[in-house]
Formats: sequence, C-alpha cells, structure tokens
Amino acid sequence: AQDALGDARERLGVLKQRHLSPRAVTAEEAGALDVDVAETKVEQLRRRLEALGPVNPLADREYRETAERLAFLKEQRKDLEDSLNELRRIIRDLDEHTTRVFSEFFTQTAANFAEMVAVLFPGGRGELRLEEAVEAEPGEQEEGTADRGLRRPPAGVQIFIKLPQKAPRTLTLLSGGEKALAAIAFLFALFLARPCPFYILDEVEAALDDINIGRFLSLVRRYQDRTQFLIITHQRRT
Repeated sequence: AQDALGDARERLGVLKQRHLSPRAVTAEEAGALDVDVAETKVEQLRRRLEALGPVNPLADREYRETAERLAFLKEQRKDLEDSLNELRRIIRDLDEHTTRVFSEFFTQTAANFAEMVAVLFPGGRGELRLEEAVEAEPGEQEEGTADRGLRRPPAGVQIFIKLPQKAPRTLTLLSGGEKALAAIAFLFALFLARPCPFYILDEVEAALDDINIGRFLSLVRRYQDRTQFLIITHQRRT
C-alpha cells in the first residue's frame, strides 16, 4: 500500500508539473478522485484541445492590433455619422429657407399678376396657381426626403385668365394676342415683386392690336421712373 501511495504521489507530481496547475492537490483529494471520471474528463479536454488546432504565439499581438483597428473604425464611423447628421440639418434649413422665400415671392407675384391682368384685360381676372407634384409610389420616394420629413416642392406654376363672359382658361388655350398680354402681365408682376435695373423687351407687342398696344405702353409709362425698358419693336406707335 505504501508503494502504491508513493507511485500515486509521484504521478501526481508529474501531472502537476505537466499542466502547471495553479493550486496544490493534496493526497486526500487525489485519493477521493474517481479515476474513470477523471480519464473521461481528460479525454474530453484532449479532444477540445485538438479541435482548437495549433497554438498561435502571435494571437495576443494580433488581438491587440485588431482591437486598436476596431476602436479607430468606430471613431471614424462616429465622425461620419455626426457629419451626415450635420449635412441633413443644413439641407433641412436650406429647404425651409427656400420654401419660405419662394412662398413670399409667389404670393407677391400672384397679387401683382392679378393687378396687371386687370389693366391689360379690362373686366378680366388673372390667377397664378401652384401645380402640385405627383406623389411618389411606395418605394419610389426620393432618398432622404422621408428622413427630413419635408413635403415635395411644387412642380410648376399654372396661369389662368378669366375673360368677361368666358370660363377661366390656361395659357395654352388663349389666342396669340391673349398669350402675349398674359406674358406681359406676368413679366410686370415679376418686376414689381423683384425689381431689376433694366429690362430688354424684344417685340413683345408684335401680336397686339392698337388698343392692346396702348395698354402695354400705359404700363411702360407707369413704371419707367422705377427701371429702364430697352424695347425692340416694329410697331410705329411703340
């Protein structure tokens, strides 16, 4: 029995040295150990060790380098996300500003247009309407619009002229002379909303008769002290 105990202690010492056990194993613990269970555990650990493959001595250094790279990429991603949020804020502010400026300018121009039509079309009425954009189908919405929560800008401006005893008409349904008068009314409406130093009018009254030429010239006379009109014409009266 003493020989078996000595052999067991010697084997225990070898195992401790081989596995570099962090704690001491007493003889009582070794005697209470079930050999079959221990061998099964050792076999399981051996298979797990084989599944791990060969040990990479550079694994610790590679891990540190990868961790540093990950931290750098996280910082870069945060910078990009912050820049993206700032750009979205700027775009939103610009959209709100342009929408407000356009709305104010359109309101002024529409009021001026109604006034000019009343001069050029006695008894008539003029109206400017915003043509709404067609709503996009689901999945076709412009990228970024949903994120900003902005409504679509108008698709264009429609011009309506209501002549005495006639239904309102769009610009395309007017005669040549009526189109010329409507264009002149729109030009002067823009001029009153945002004055310019001078205007070049190239045969704008070519399709007008004498009466309508007189109405056109009345506008030129009315506003000639506020700007300069350079008029190209073949009409002797002009």
